[in-house]
Amino acid sequence: MAPLTVLSKRKRAETRLSRDSEIFTTIIRAIQDKKGENIVSLDLGNIPEAVADFFIICEANSSTQVRAIADYVEEELSKIGEEPYKHEGFTAQQWILVDYVNVVVHVFQPETRKFYSLEEMWSDADRMEHLG
Repeated sequence: MAPLTVLSKRKRAETRLSRDSEIFTTIIRAIQDKKGENIVSLDLGNIPEAVADFFIICEANSSTQVRAIADYVEEELSKIGEEPYKHEGFTAQQWILVDYVNVVVHVFQPETRKFYSLEEMWSDADRMEHLG
């Protein structure tokens, strides 16, 4: 599996988000509505080399569900006026990334999530689990 390259091509926005931000809470709710599992947010705000304030990571048990979660996140955020900067992975549907600049959503199939181990790679970030 090739790594996704979208994150290396843009800069973090100036305004810092929090877990109480509308965009953040809308993403979590959208994932929960589509039965995403093992939902975790990583607060990257204090990591200088981080490309976003937050990563939100979840998993789904099929490519169909991975796609449904990513599509629903985009749909719900468009209702509040947020459009993605970029998204990747819709072809293979093993890992779909939806980039909103300050927050990046990662929807994985379980084996792909384990392989890339984003939580381990960013282990110095503040981690919070969200009920699915």
